[in-house]
Amino acid sequence: MKIAGLKIVVTVALVGVVAGCDTTQGVGRFFAGDENKQNGPDEFGIVPTRALELPDDLVSLPEPKPGARNRTDPLPEHDAVAALGGQPDRLDSTRVGAGEGALLAAAERRGTASNIREVLAEEDQEFRDDNGPLFLERLFKVNTYLKTYKDDTLEARRTNELLRRKGIKTPSVSPVEKR
Repeated sequence: MKIAGLKIVVTVALVGVVAGCDTTQGVGRFFAGDENKQNGPDEFGIVPTRALELPDDLVSLPEPKPGARNRTDPLPEHDAVAALGGQPDRLDSTRVGAGEGALLAAAERRGTASNIREVLAEEDQEFRDDNGPLFLERLFKVNTYLKTYKDDTLEARRTNELLRRKGIKTPSVSPVEKR
């Protein structure tokens, strides 16, 4: 009797293992998740929002660069600035504007690090390695981002009240939704 029960358990376990290996269809798709998607281009995702034009001189076209902006790509920020009477070209400029000098001087008063992005990326990777999702959270693909960074999140309402008590003017806050 024990051997028959053991055969059933082993058979069910083998079926589960084999089904988990096949990521193209059946039960395997559940285990594969988003990692099984193809990384190739999506030819149906290219939808021009402006009319396509054939330039007079095809030689003058720039070399295509992956991730670079296309001439027909929508630029909602630029469009909004232009609609409000601003200069959209300034959004792409890296030049410091005349009114930004005092702000930059205050921000740089204690010095700056030229490799701050690399340092922060390394520190954040260490933090995520130390505070990563638990086994069951990984198994069921639970998003733990908010839980992980809870202590680093600014509590907007509490900060707003604190600033108001100190006499600092703050913008109005949306009312609390009652649930």
